[in-house]
Amino acid sequence: MSAEQVSGLCEQLVKAVTVIMDPASTQRYRLEALKFCEEFKEKCPICVPCGLKLAEKTQTAIVRHFGLQILEHVVKFRWNNMPRLEKVYLKNNVMGLISNGTQSILEEESHIKDVLSRIVVEMIKREWPQHWPDMLKELDTLSKQGETQTELVMFILLRLAEDVVTFQTLPTQRRRDIQQTLTQNMEKIFSFLLTALQQNVNKYRRMVGAPQEQEALTTPQKTDLAQEPKAQANCRVGIAALNTLAGYIDWVALSHITADNCKLLEMLCLLLNEPELQIGAAECLLIAVSRKGKLEDRKPLMVLFGDVAMHYILSAAQTADGEGLVEKHYVFLKRLCQVLCALGSQLCALLGSDSDVETPANFGKYLDSFLAFTTHPSQFLRSSTQITWGALFRHEVLSRDPLLLAMIPKYLRASMTNLVKVGFPSKADSPSCEYSRFDFDSDEDFNAFFNSFRAQQGEVMRMACRLDPRTGFQMAGEWLKYQLTAPVDTGPMNSKTGEGLCSIFSPSFVQWDAMTFFSESVISQMFRTLDKDEIPVNDGIDLLQLVLNFETKDPLILSCVLTNVSALFPFVTYRPEYLPQVLSKLFASVTFEVVEESKAPRTRAVKNVRRHACSSIIKMCRDYPHLVLPNFEMLYNHVKQLLSNELLLTQMEKCALMEALVLISNQFKDYERQKAFLEELMAPVAGLWLSAEMQRVLSDPEAFISYVGADNKIADPVLEDPSGLNRSRISFCVYTILGVVKRARWPAAMEEAKAGGFLVGFMPSGAPIYRNPCTEQVLKLFDNLLALIRTHNNLYMPEMVAKLGETFAKALDMLEVEKNAILGLPQPLLELYDSPVYKTVLERMQGFFCTLYDNCFHILGNAGPSMQQDFYTVEGLATQLLSSAFINLNNIPDYRLRPMLRVFVKPLVLSCPPEYYETLVCPMLGPLFTYLHMRLSQKWQVINQRSMLCEDDAADDNPESQEMLEEQLVRLLTREVMDLITVCCVSKKGAEHNSAVAAEGDDDEAMATEVAPPASAELTELGKCLTQQEDVCTALLVTAYTSLSWKDTLSCQRTTTQLCWPLLKQVLSGNLLPDAVSWFFTGVLKGLQTHGQHDGCMAALVHLAFQIYEALRPRYAELKAVMEQIPDIQKDSLEQFDSKLLNPALQKVADKRRKDHFKRLITGCIGKPLGEQFRKDVHIRNLPSLFKKVKPSLETDVLENEDGEGLNTLFEP
Repeated sequence: MSAEQVSGLCEQLVKAVTVIMDPASTQRYRLEALKFCEEFKEKCPICVPCGLKLAEKTQTAIVRHFGLQILEHVVKFRWNNMPRLEKVYLKNNVMGLISNGTQSILEEESHIKDVLSRIVVEMIKREWPQHWPDMLKELDTLSKQGETQTELVMFILLRLAEDVVTFQTLPTQRRRDIQQTLTQNMEKIFSFLLTALQQNVNKYRRMVGAPQEQEALTTPQKTDLAQEPKAQANCRVGIAALNTLAGYIDWVALSHITADNCKLLEMLCLLLNEPELQIGAAECLLIAVSRKGKLEDRKPLMVLFGDVAMHYILSAAQTADGEGLVEKHYVFLKRLCQVLCALGSQLCALLGSDSDVETPANFGKYLDSFLAFTTHPSQFLRSSTQITWGALFRHEVLSRDPLLLAMIPKYLRASMTNLVKVGFPSKADSPSCEYSRFDFDSDEDFNAFFNSFRAQQGEVMRMACRLDPRTGFQMAGEWLKYQLTAPVDTGPMNSKTGEGLCSIFSPSFVQWDAMTFFSESVISQMFRTLDKDEIPVNDGIDLLQLVLNFETKDPLILSCVLTNVSALFPFVTYRPEYLPQVLSKLFASVTFEVVEESKAPRTRAVKNVRRHACSSIIKMCRDYPHLVLPNFEMLYNHVKQLLSNELLLTQMEKCALMEALVLISNQFKDYERQKAFLEELMAPVAGLWLSAEMQRVLSDPEAFISYVGADNKIADPVLEDPSGLNRSRISFCVYTILGVVKRARWPAAMEEAKAGGFLVGFMPSGAPIYRNPCTEQVLKLFDNLLALIRTHNNLYMPEMVAKLGETFAKALDMLEVEKNAILGLPQPLLELYDSPVYKTVLERMQGFFCTLYDNCFHILGNAGPSMQQDFYTVEGLATQLLSSAFINLNNIPDYRLRPMLRVFVKPLVLSCPPEYYETLVCPMLGPLFTYLHMRLSQKWQVINQRSMLCEDDAADDNPESQEMLEEQLVRLLTREVMDLITVCCVSKKGAEHNSAVAAEGDDDEAMATEVAPPASAELTELGKCLTQQEDVCTALLVTAYTSLSWKDTLSCQRTTTQLCWPLLKQVLSGNLLPDAVSWFFTGVLKGLQTHGQHDGCMAALVHLAFQIYEALRPRYAELKAVMEQIPDIQKDSLEQFDSKLLNPALQKVADKRRKDHFKRLITGCIGKPLGEQFRKDVHIRNLPSLFKKVKPSLETDVLENEDGEGLNTLFEP
């Protein structure tokens, strides 16, 4: 290799790099240049000399960076094949570059420093300590040359710790060797870092302090300017040392951090007051104080509660805060706040009834400074302190400390301010706003944060009130009285609900809202904490009277007033004579209007008040039925009066009031009396529902469309709605049936039930059989309900959809609100309260169909638990349901099928007694599961084809695009179906079964990584019953195993861990066809291909594949054939695994070892994330072992034989 060759090649490379980096290059040129550079790195034998030449100081930074990249590539991919001398040559040259091949510390580009340190770390990972024992000495020598070299050495040490300890990007043995050697040398490394930090900080301080000391000199500028770069260089090294320390403090033995009387912690505290270094110092402190480990080792950290440390921490906080809002200072304040939080956690961990740690003398000072963060204008800082306050208030020792108890009123005062929702980034009505602009992208973002922050404060306030209930109650009372007398300030924005009313941003409303949350939290806690005779009843009743006498026409404020009535209601249990007043207040609000007799549609704020009043009445009747029972007649008359006017209430409001009555009637505890009452209550419904006209409308889709007005064309879609009354009559009937089925019950105590005539006998198992007083009434209406469900399902037939009027063509579509919830789009804040609930008659129609559909299925879902055997023995129930609820499923969209499965099929199955499995559940679920499998398979096929097409042309990026919505719906439906199958088939022993299907926007990221399914996941009685029917069993197995490769990680993980194995285990004893066995196994491997990139799924699927292979391989050689098709499988390794598996005589290897071996075998089919699919593998060879493993002897007594004879016997053949 001649010098000309090298320089010739280098010229070409410089040209190529220039083309790549030049924005004016054409794409073709750039690609050619890129290809040339890549091929050079891969194939050229003279990479090292070329790289070194390009890395010379005379070249431009871009070229030098490329030269160093070549060297890094050589070390990463060619090292194993390089001759020893070439390795030494490269190593010496790289060390030479660190010594004198870079610009000075202030001039050099950071990406050059970075790549240079990477090259050294790559060599260390391959050669240290075995072949390069003096590495640390060499670095130490380099650092003595000056700041430039010291900084590079810091970079190397940090990068090494990150690769080896944090990211663990190298083979186990190498990692162990390096980490153990680092640990052995940690004292040297730490002393090097600390010395560098101390020396450079001292120099920096002297120089920065110099000009002030030299005021007497005539030319202060000169010293200043000459010293400036030197000072900056020292400062840079200081920052690098802190960054490097941060990479080590996390994992080294705590003794290094606390060595030498906690010298490191003391230095870090000092540096908190050094503007250039304070963020790095706070970062290190935070990592140190957050350390877990043995309590004994953590005790020295309490030095931070000492006078010196506290002084520095507090003065740093005051200075940073005093300089107003500057991003750098604000970031520092956040770090400091985290440090104080972590200190609090350490204190809580170390202080206990059995420990010798005392409460620190400066605990009061600590609390004061912590409170300062809780009262800071930044909402983010306020919220950061809550968890620690909670830990302090809960702590067994500290919660009794007089200093903390004295803090409670101050904390509650601070909460009164913090609960007020101000600080929206787009506004300027509070000092919090400018801080929010740093922390939140939008008002919606802030709103979501604030809601969870408020909930957290509620928790902590309740803990504080557990320690001091009276103070909280007193403060709530004062604030409530103040709010009741304060004039209303609506602020600059007027509500659209009406002139002079609050919007959700009005100063008055945010105060009312905060006060209401406060009083609700502290009053409920007081009733839980104080004994009955300690409750301040008179004060409570006085407050209640003030609230009841308060009149307002503002819907937002009235809503707060109602919450306060509910919060104070427990006082009425001591003074029942106040109940009628409470009732009339609530009933007045049920019919609340801003403008009486107005024709305009109600806004959401008004609807919320009315709904709020209804739910308060229901809650009162549910939680205090004994209290309300004596006033039943009064309540009943109130309701009758409201119901007599058909237009006064919405159907939902009417039914809420009827539900309240039903709840009280449960207290009659007399079957005949309650039955008679329910008959009377439901008479109007029965009259309407069973009328000849209604019967005609409910059973004929065309008549139904016409009756509800969906076939009209409407001229004014906002005001005109001729069929509104017809729709509301249907809704009223359905709501009432639902309310009665949901609320009517027999007494909980068996003796009372028996005495009241509810008990009709006992099951063979000895369980009592009760009758529900509503059964007769509900079953009378049942046929028409099924007719309505059948008609509703048939509306989705194409010929019926065609009959919808022009205005209502989309009447069966989803509401916008539903779409947004599924796509996870936030609701715009203001619109929620100010807009009318339904803007157009089309939206009304959509709402009607959606609610009607859901409620019909809610009735069916509640019928089982409510009427029990009376429902399950309805003649031909399975056939009736199949011909109504399950008819025309093909045309029913996913968003309607989901609620059907969730609110009807699931509760029906779960509450069904085993006696009716054969007659009712199996005939219904068999066809359903077969159908659902077919439907989901088709849907996923479409999605997969679509994603293959999309790779060719750019997909539509609009998040609301129909495709995205459809795909998300298929995901949610899949989860619903898999959850239903799991609930039916698998019992929850040992596994905490998550039956609540994940919330709409449930992200797949929050995936658990635990794997092994619960050992005791067994089939339920119903599961066994279903698997005995061949077609159903096939549908279940095929759905479970096919679903593993559908692109929904959440569903895959749940199905793998909970369902697949118990189902397969059930059929193992039978004669499974070899093809079927291969198909199941392949299904799991396909799942690995799709989901292998997600750790949680991957671990669960590997475990399942391993279970199947171990259990079935001895009977089915076909499984080995499947294994042989896995890409890159090592045949000899497979033979070895197989022979061990098939030969029971061989000693069984530990389960984990077998599983690891199996996982290595199937690696070829485990999918990788996109970013890793085309990555070139780096191979790092193991070096000779550093530590000889001493095998523990088999018998200890062998060693005790003094003559050593025992040892010899071990080695005899």
